[in-house]
Amino acid sequence: MEWIEAHRLPVGPYAQGLVDWLTGNLSGLFDAVQRGLEAFIGAILFVLQAPHAFVVIGAFALVSFLSRRSPGLVLLTVGGLLLIVNLGFWKDTTETLALVIASTAVSMLIGVPVGIAAARRPWLYKALRPVLDLMQTIPTFVYLIPALILFGLGMVPGLVATVIFALPAPIRLTRLGIASTPGQLVEAGDAFGATPLQRLFKVEIPYALPQILAGLTQTIMLSLSMVVIAALVGAPGLGVPVLRALNSINVGKGFEAGLAIVLLAIILDRLFPGEEAGRA
Repeated sequence: MEWIEAHRLPVGPYAQGLVDWLTGNLSGLFDAVQRGLEAFIGAILFVLQAPHAFVVIGAFALVSFLSRRSPGLVLLTVGGLLLIVNLGFWKDTTETLALVIASTAVSMLIGVPVGIAAARRPWLYKALRPVLDLMQTIPTFVYLIPALILFGLGMVPGLVATVIFALPAPIRLTRLGIASTPGQLVEAGDAFGATPLQRLFKVEIPYALPQILAGLTQTIMLSLSMVVIAALVGAPGLGVPVLRALNSINVGKGFEAGLAIVLLAIILDRLFPGEEAGRA
């Protein structure tokens, strides 16, 4: 036992060396990525915060009606958002929503093409599986530290950590949907002279759409679950009052902030039709 401990593998020093190399050689790249992501999040924040809260709530009500054609969902959306306004968490909610939208957009833009490529190349998915498992199981604080070093305090390290945590969902589900396309459909497309690109967009993606939508919903929920974690690196939003309530042992304030997070999660989950709508 002592002999094994005396000959430790230099995992930690190698990780530190990698981060030091990245900060020393690619700092310009990370600064450019940071500015781009900050501009993206800032644009979303402007759309959510520039209009009056009632205008944004009305837009959400319209989206909820167009999504499900359900008056009950409209009432739930309007009532939940008005309760958030009443509790005084509207600004925090818009900041959290901006982070969720940005991280979901980045995750889907990366995850869907990677999932398609993994479905087409089984060797690629075999290589990705341990990486995806690692991304989902490694403690968040482990990659929150290098994200903080590379991107500084604010929304961007929170977004990066959120994307790392949520990215496996769209990759796995997109790959599953594409790979499960019936062979008869693929053969029919080939018989009609479809090119590989036409077969992808006219046969495989339409069939995989329910799984892709399920991946979208999971990505949104996983992103929202990172709210409090992102607050630890300076990301504003609903995670901040939760942390403050935790530090001051303020049960009432913590319950109110937690209720706002729950309401936002329920509304976002109901807004997207998910798998059943894709099959319809």
